[in-house]
Amino acid sequence: MYAIVEEGGRQYQVSVGQTVRVNRLAANKGDEVVFGRVLLVKDDSGLKAGPDLLSGVTVTGTVTRLERGPKILVFKKKRRKGYHKGQGHRQDLSAVLITSIGGASAEPAPASDPAQADE
Repeated sequence: MYAIVEEGGRQYQVSVGQTVRVNRLAANKGDEVVFGRVLLVKDDSGLKAGPDLLSGVTVTGTVTRLERGPKILVFKKKRRKGYHKGQGHRQDLSAVLITSIGGASAEPAPASDPAQADE
């Protein structure tokens, strides 16, 4: 079973027991986080995608580490001018251990009968 969640403008494929590194969340080490924006869920019953099929489905995890990513070098240069400038960047990350995939219901909501809506 796996799910595709969106966090911080990026999409991640996660499964239970997996550790995923996302952009720094507003949570401390040991806190539980909930990824509410689930785009797709694949389980034994099949593939489910779309907001009508995934209403109420959440992915929960626990923050295990607050870390920094690898250093990225930014180097600017203008040839024949003697100009060069170097700068580095390290992204703040949160390592999240996925504990559960699921939620209220992964089944579609029952369609309302339009004839009963008029009453």
